[in-house]
Amino acid sequence: MSIKTFLRRAIYQTEKTIQRARFPSIQNDLPALLGISFPKSGTHLLDQILLGFSQIAPYSKRLHSFYAEYDGESGIKKSTQQAIHWLDSLSAHDVASAHLFARPEAIARVTSENFIPYFIFRDPRDVVVSHVFYVTEMETRHVHHQYYASLPDFNARLNVSILGKENSAVEFPNIAARFAPYLEWLNQPQVLSIHFEDLIEDRASTLRRIIEHFLTRSALQTPPNLILQTLESSINPKKSPTFRSGKTGEWKKYFTDEHKKIFKNSAGDLLIKLGYEKDKNW
Repeated sequence: MSIKTFLRRAIYQTEKTIQRARFPSIQNDLPALLGISFPKSGTHLLDQILLGFSQIAPYSKRLHSFYAEYDGESGIKKSTQQAIHWLDSLSAHDVASAHLFARPEAIARVTSENFIPYFIFRDPRDVVVSHVFYVTEMETRHVHHQYYASLPDFNARLNVSILGKENSAVEFPNIAARFAPYLEWLNQPQVLSIHFEDLIEDRASTLRRIIEHFLTRSALQTPPNLILQTLESSINPKKSPTFRSGKTGEWKKYFTDEHKKIFKNSAGDLLIKLGYEKDKNW
C-alpha cells in the first residue's frame, strides 16, 4: 500500500469517526449507500444526493470510492472477482458510486441488508451524444480519445457511439450491448431505479422516492421533509467534473435521419424496455 493510499484511508476513517460523534443519538449502524449508474447518466448528480445524507445521519461526507467495469485509460475489462472485492470493501455509513454490472454475485451482495442501493440511467440517445463530447473534448486520456479525434466530424463520432467499434483491440460494442449487463438491476425490488430525466424535470417527487427507499431500509427517525430540504441543497451539477449541460432530450439537436435509423436498428428495443418510447415510430 502506498503512503498516499494509507493517508487517504486514515483521513477517511477519521472523518467517519467524527461523523458518528456528530449524531450520538444514532447508535445503530446504517447500511452503505450505493449509487449504481450507467455511464454518462447522471453519476455525479446521484453522488451529490447520496452524500447529502451526511448532513442528517453519520454517513461519510465524501465517496468511499468509485468503481468502473472498464479502466478508462486502457479499456481493460475488470473481472467478477474485482467487482466483488470492491463491494466487500464497503461497510456501514459508507457512500460509494459505481458503473457496476448486474452479475448474480453482485446482485446477491447489493440486495443484502448491508446496502441501500440506487440505479440511475438516462435516455440512451442522450447518452451517446454525451459520450461523444466526453471522449472527444473532456477526457483526453480516454482509451478512445485519439480514435474519436481522428474522425472527420461529429456525425461520424456519433455513429461510433451508437454502433460501437468492431474488430477493435479494446472492447466497445453498440449502445444496446453496452447497457445489457445493467438491465437486471431493473428487476431488483431492493434497488430503486431512477430516470435521470426525472431528477431534472420532477426533482421533488424523485427525491421523495429516494428518501422513501432510504427509510424503508434504515431506522432513521428524521422527518422526510427535513431530509428533502437537505438533499435539495446538496445538488450542484456544475460541481461535477464532467458536467456539460444537464439537459434532457438534447439528442434531438444532433440526430440526423441516418442516426435515427441506425439507432432504431441497433437499440430501438432498448428504448421501449426503458420506457422512453412505446414503439419505433419516433
